Amino acid sequence: MKFLLKFKALFILCFATSFVHAQYEIKPKEGFTPQIGIMVDMLEELKDRITEDVRDLTLEETDFLFDDKANSIGAMIMHLAATESYTQVETLEGRRWTEGEAAYWAIAGGMGDESREKIKGKPIKYYLDLWDEVREITLAGLKTKDDAWFAANIDEGMDNHWAWFHILEHGASHMGQIALVKSRLPKKP
Repeated sequence: MKFLLKFKALFILCFATSFVHAQYEIKPKEGFTPQIGIMVDMLEELKDRITEDVRDLTLEETDFLFDDKANSIGAMIMHLAATESYTQVETLEGRRWTEGEAAYWAIAGGMGDESREKIKGKPIKYYLDLWDEVREITLAGLKTKDDAWFAANIDEGMDNHWAWFHILEHGASHMGQIALVKSRLPKKP
């Protein structure tokens, strides 16, 4: 009974404190228009969470494949950078990748046998730095846009807001896959 009372008191204290000192809020990032700033806040939060989860991986863990159809964590991070790069040029510059850009990013875009074979041998920092570079370009580009642009269509039935929402949901999906791969990593002695 004492345990239940202590647990109840602790629960009430924690629950009440969470309202007074909210830990999780989505607020527009400074330097952006309100709607874009909210998207940037969410994009940065997700990227920070993924980065925190993988930044200490060894090379073997970065390259680990738990079966012949799986993708490595390094490949998934590079894939996230590639997808964001494509969305940048499409939405911020109104174009498609150049031949050179397509050649560089295509291997990470597909996530198939070729990426399993070729995206390996680099430390996790390599992939995270690459994603950081891509994100810097994203943030610089989004700072030049406003909420009217964000709501404008880039194709029939797709606006810029949805395109960047897709980057967000795409990252969240791969965050789950990264967690799955991490759960399959060989146990350290």
